[in-house]
Amino acid sequence: MSQTDNNENLKYPCLHVHVVEEGENSRNGEMRCEIGRNLKFNPFSLSTYFFAEWDPVMYDLLLIAASVEFCDRVMHRPKHGWTRLFHVRIPVHVPERWKEKKLYESLRDSIEFVTGDLWHFEFISRKHAVDRPAQCQLILDREVSAVIPFSNGLDSCAVAELKELELGSRLVRIRFKPNSNNQRKKTVYDKPFTAIPFSVQQGDNRFVETSARSRGFKFALISGLAAYLTETDKVIVTESGQGALGPVLVAVGQIWEDYRNYPLFTDRIERFLKALLDRNIRYNFPQIWQTKGETLKSYVTSCKDLPLTWNTTISCWQQNRQVSVNGKARQCGICAACMLRRLSIHAAGLVEPQNSYVWENLSAVSFEAGASVDFKKNKITNAMREYAIAGTLHLEQIAGLTVPSGNRQMLTIRASELSKSLNMSLEETENKLNRLLLHHKYEWENFVDSLGKASFVSKWAKQVA
Repeated sequence: MSQTDNNENLKYPCLHVHVVEEGENSRNGEMRCEIGRNLKFNPFSLSTYFFAEWDPVMYDLLLIAASVEFCDRVMHRPKHGWTRLFHVRIPVHVPERWKEKKLYESLRDSIEFVTGDLWHFEFISRKHAVDRPAQCQLILDREVSAVIPFSNGLDSCAVAELKELELGSRLVRIRFKPNSNNQRKKTVYDKPFTAIPFSVQQGDNRFVETSARSRGFKFALISGLAAYLTETDKVIVTESGQGALGPVLVAVGQIWEDYRNYPLFTDRIERFLKALLDRNIRYNFPQIWQTKGETLKSYVTSCKDLPLTWNTTISCWQQNRQVSVNGKARQCGICAACMLRRLSIHAAGLVEPQNSYVWENLSAVSFEAGASVDFKKNKITNAMREYAIAGTLHLEQIAGLTVPSGNRQMLTIRASELSKSLNMSLEETENKLNRLLLHHKYEWENFVDSLGKASFVSKWAKQVA
């Protein structure tokens, strides 16, 4: 171990994790993470990825993503600070490949940038090669122009439909959540990438960390892999401006900036995939200079002759058990994601049923009074209140970036970063960023005004106005 490693071990909370094959022993002093128990691969979903040929290195890529997610979730972040240090031992089919300097460094760079942690990997030879999954009866007999991650979110739905109008069958969706309608039988399939091909289970070790920055690495990696397998060079990132840029522009305190949908992170994924696959795969951000409300309005206008499904999407971060009313799951309506959703629906001139959310009435004079009368009062916790305050203040702070004093230097730095990443002039980037922020401010102020001055949301917003 180098002197640098010793210094890191002393400075940051450290965890050693040994990823093992089924039935194998882990080393003393290392947390055990067993393939097949903690890291589960779904043969059905795997076969919809490897529909043309089987490449063990691609399986190893997915295993690394699963291992990173396990580590990220199983260790608390420190109370003071953010960074943790991980030493991870992973069995792979061709360890020499993963030890190549350029590949290894680009892997670490992308993971460390998005998580804010330090990572050291040791790649060892597998004792047993993974069996090739049974191939599905799927032939991509068409040219693919782009792949697009497709969850059940508002941006995902809107941008996928807009791009499908443009590209038709040349657009391939990567489904980040299983869809039973696409899994009619487990022997014959007609769609690739039906779901993430692995799941991560806690086993004997409780999952205690919820910041989930590794999800950005997982989703970007799976999207890039899908582009490679379909022989296209384009991944479409569906996030609109507030979701892609907002978390970086208004980073809070000691929390590491949330780069999960930020172009500087996908730049790093591009370099990593180039080193691994020798292919130039690009991540495109078609809606990054539009608000979510503008994206949604464009969708309902352009796709008005199609069945509109925006109102079936889910934005909420909360688990179902925390936000059920009379046994039926709802969205909470007050977390940052829900607040941005409600703002955007209002900006697009649309309306949702009142019972879409636990917090049915944002015009209520108090936080507690805004919840459904059928929501159990003992489930209204201080944590929920803090989530709600944070969600409101986040949107208010983005609106406040239009005030030049104190923000100009930071915005200039971010615009410079983005101009290089997106291959735009600095002047054009600054103009687009300013327009985005001004339009968010306009939408947010209209939304808050619509709730009335007595609204608990209006009162919170005034705290930083």
